[in-house]
Amino acid sequence: MQLSLHADYALRTLIYLGAHPSETVSTKRISEAYGISRNHLVRVVQTLAEAGYVHASAGRTGGIRLAKAPEQIRLGQVVRDAEPNLVLVECFDPATNTCPIAGACVLKGYLMEGLKVFLAQLDRWTLADVLAGQRQPELVRIFSATALPAA
Repeated sequence: MQLSLHADYALRTLIYLGAHPSETVSTKRISEAYGISRNHLVRVVQTLAEAGYVHASAGRTGGIRLAKAPEQIRLGQVVRDAEPNLVLVECFDPATNTCPIAGACVLKGYLMEGLKVFLAQLDRWTLADVLAGQRQPELVRIFSATALPAA
């Protein structure tokens, strides 16, 4: 299984914001910290805002910040909200399935169970768990080291 870049960037954005809890941060700053497309990140932030994970404000003094405490952000739910397609194989979607053995195959059930276990495992963890202990200061140090100099 592979998550889309959209879901990956959603998780990364939340980690960045969690490492900077008292700040409103620009998408430019996050995109530079990770070396990712700002245009793609803007769409990710829209998804996170619609799902209620972040507050986003536009304009020159705008930016994004967490809308929930890190303890309230379950990683599995973030993946569900950010992943546009959790269809692992063609037969998961009856509208597009062309597999001739779908009616007799049990593989679909096994894969579906694996997906449920994967998401349930992620649901055990929160953003706070990702930031626990010395991880938050270490993340801030890493982000500071990757920051581009002011132009």
